[in-house]
Amino acid sequence: MLWTSGLRWWVAVCSVVFGLGTAVQNFVVINASLVARAAELAGSPASDGFLVGLRLVGAVYLVGNLLGVLALTGRAWVFWVVLAVNATQAAGVFVIPPAVFRASVELSGWAGLLPSLVTDGGALVLTVVLLGRLVRWRLRSRGEPAGVAR
Repeated sequence: MLWTSGLRWWVAVCSVVFGLGTAVQNFVVINASLVARAAELAGSPASDGFLVGLRLVGAVYLVGNLLGVLALTGRAWVFWVVLAVNATQAAGVFVIPPAVFRASVELSGWAGLLPSLVTDGGALVLTVVLLGRLVRWRLRSRGEPAGVAR
């Protein structure tokens, strides 16, 4: 079985925490002042489209995070959705322009980075755990004992 009971609960709890972090990031930390300051730091003109884009991406991840609560159902498709959402969310640290993080610190202090650290960093940890579970499951489904590598 791909899901274990403990893993389902852990994913559900992480999904709620990441959903809260994404909501705070999307609707509290990210605002017009942050976008304007980030644009200034990056040396480019401020764009209302950038704010809308950031919020749109945040809303998609908020829904994706909350879908992780469905891990409690034990359905295989949820595993793949959770893995995809968290693997791509973990990439946020590399995809979001550094000027956004600098502007967050300037405007909100280090607390401005906390939601992103929780969601992106936590997503990285969860992705590694899920990939580890997937490898163990695949080895077992091939009839090999877990931990035996070829």
